[in-house]
Amino acid sequence: MTIGTVYGVGLGPGAQDLMSVRTDRLVRGARHIAYFRKAGRAGHARKIVDGMLRDDVIEFPMEYPVTTEIPVSDPRYNDCLAAFYTGCIAHLATLVRAGGDVVVLCEGDPFFYGSFMHLYTRLQAIAPVQVVPGITGMSGAWTASGAPITWGDDVLTVLMGTLPEDDLVRRIRDTDALVVMKIGRHLDKLRRAVSAAGREGSAWLVEHAAMADQRVTRLCDAAAVTPYFSILLIHGQGRRP
Repeated sequence: MTIGTVYGVGLGPGAQDLMSVRTDRLVRGARHIAYFRKAGRAGHARKIVDGMLRDDVIEFPMEYPVTTEIPVSDPRYNDCLAAFYTGCIAHLATLVRAGGDVVVLCEGDPFFYGSFMHLYTRLQAIAPVQVVPGITGMSGAWTASGAPITWGDDVLTVLMGTLPEDDLVRRIRDTDALVVMKIGRHLDKLRRAVSAAGREGSAWLVEHAAMADQRVTRLCDAAAVTPYFSILLIHGQGRRP
């Protein structure tokens, strides 16, 4: 019996014309697509591919049971998500065992802080899995800023805004170039950390990089509330000819 393949495809930072040719081909030809979303939302990955899908496509929206409602430190958080991924795997396994290929839409790159990784590790013993890389959101952000993120021997650090404030201060102070993701409700904490690290004058906030409503501002001039798709940048100033 022929078993199908699961494809985790990177959609890039948000613009259709920034997808790879391979991702474009797989998305347009897919009979089955799957994507993550918050309950009650269309899903950002799904929005990116609007107008690209076959008329007879069968969609499998994977709706997170929890996002920010429970702290990640609460044991219930992992228990809830583990059960969620188990359910997703069961459905995907049914599709591929019937011989169908499934394209899983992944924002940015599938292997860079993406939910697809949790499917990938569980799918290994079930079906063939192929991953198509994509342009990361942070690459879209520093391109939008109009300046190189690193020069020469600069060390680039990637942080999550969810980290404790003391950790943020220490790591921001110790790096040459910086990317901070997952900012959202952590913006005030991040402002304090950047200021305490003495880097406020060189910090930029990029919202919706590579999308129609892209916005680039200095952190000190940014609004009090920032959208989920926001990335903070501090550009390196290292060695150059």
